Amino acid sequence: MINSTSQIAEVEKELRYIAGIIKQSGREILNHYPITAPQFVALQWLLEKGDMTIGELSSHIHLACSTTTDLVDRMEKNELVERIRDPKDRRIVRIDVLDKGKQIIHEVIEKRQHYLEGVLKTVPEEDVETLNRLLQVLHKNMLGTDD
Repeated sequence: MINSTSQIAEVEKELRYIAGIIKQSGREILNHYPITAPQFVALQWLLEKGDMTIGELSSHIHLACSTTTDLVDRMEKNELVERIRDPKDRRIVRIDVLDKGKQIIHEVIEKRQHYLEGVLKTVPEEDVETLNRLLQVLHKNMLGTDD
């Protein structure tokens, strides 16, 4: 089932190029919003996983806890998130996304989806379905899950 070295090299190169283009497009979209790329990533994780502690968030966004604290401080100042004490254990502080943060994330993701829709508009629907299925397989294999 292992593919040839040249095939793997070609897949890696295409994924790298695609990731770079998507990243650049995402940055251009973010230029119209009062958040940075790391704040966008943090907000996405918070929306996807729910309220998290600084430690949990920092492990998801691969930043040091001190850097994540600074990031959350700036997001809190801009009214994107708020810190909330855990009602079960007051020593634990969780980060909750506020409506302004949710609105920005939804708008940015919608614009990213419109960008991708434009890129794929000339691709036959069955090819888009195949692409989606193969990306899901790749993602699942990268996570090492069997479901």
